[in-house]
Amino acid sequence: MGEIRAAGFVIFRRLSNQIQYLLMQASYEPFHWTPPKGHVEEGEDNMETAKRETKEEAGIDFKDLKLTDFTKSLRYEVKGKPKVSVYFLAELVNPDTPVILSHEHKAFDWLQIDDACKSANFADMQELLKECQAYIDKV
Repeated sequence: MGEIRAAGFVIFRRLSNQIQYLLMQASYEPFHWTPPKGHVEEGEDNMETAKRETKEEAGIDFKDLKLTDFTKSLRYEVKGKPKVSVYFLAELVNPDTPVILSHEHKAFDWLQIDDACKSANFADMQELLKECQAYIDKV
């Protein structure tokens, strides 16, 4: 069997001259914080999955996002199986767009980069967030 595939968006918003990232806390242990993402279903490409999962998990439509050209894949193991998660960076056009959580998450927060990295626990997710911040800072 091949690797498990997932895709999602790192969503940021500009609010009062701050960049804030949407992180959501899983409703299952270890209750980790991540951007919205989910498993690629048969027949979907990564972008289709990211759009679907963001709508399902956060209630945010793709039309509410402005896609950047930043993309990064994270590779790691889950229960001994290889997994790749592809993240696209997108800005929330209207920073007041509400987040509507699914049953898969128990909380969400909009966090500046330092707090987002503290909440994100995993080194590869922290690195992804820092790379997103560096990209935003240079464009």
